Amino acid sequence: MGDFWVFGYGSLMWRPGFAHVDVEPARLHGFRRSLCIYSWMYRGTQARPGLVLGLDRGGSCVGLAFRVPAALREEVLAYLRERELVTNVYLERTLPVRLHSGNTVKAVCYIADRHHEQYAGNLDAGHAAEIARGAVGEAGPNAEYVLNTLEHLKALNIRDRWLEEVGRRMVNDERSGDEPAVGLPIR
Repeated sequence: MGDFWVFGYGSLMWRPGFAHVDVEPARLHGFRRSLCIYSWMYRGTQARPGLVLGLDRGGSCVGLAFRVPAALREEVLAYLRERELVTNVYLERTLPVRLHSGNTVKAVCYIADRHHEQYAGNLDAGHAAEIARGAVGEAGPNAEYVLNTLEHLKALNIRDRWLEEVGRRMVNDERSGDEPAVGLPIR
């Protein structure tokens, strides 16, 4: 087998953690970036879940595609599985992504498992902001995760209007002194 590609849509874009020989902007069709995964460890707890990114069905997502040398296939896949499949809320799939250069390649992608208990569903921006605003986990505040993601996307010149709206609502609600919601949304 030859070189392979990995599609990053969140922290993998700015902190891949694996060796690669090329990186290129890419678009995955059929899935969108979404705060659709309840975080019970890194950005929340089971008592007060936070939200982290997943690829959910519908639309498209602009991210980065990393080309990995064939010789590193097993090492990189082992690393990605340890990082992304901690609670098995993501499904590893190989899907076509369109590179900025115009070529289409197959890339390893981690998509949200809609049947997993940590799948939060299709939340509106206001509700996502309420959940994320007050949650804190082992890796720190959930709000920090969302705002950091937005900063990195901006630095990469990638727009995500829905996530930008979540960020605006988190900041504006915090300024207004609203208390974060404690309940979980009904799917």
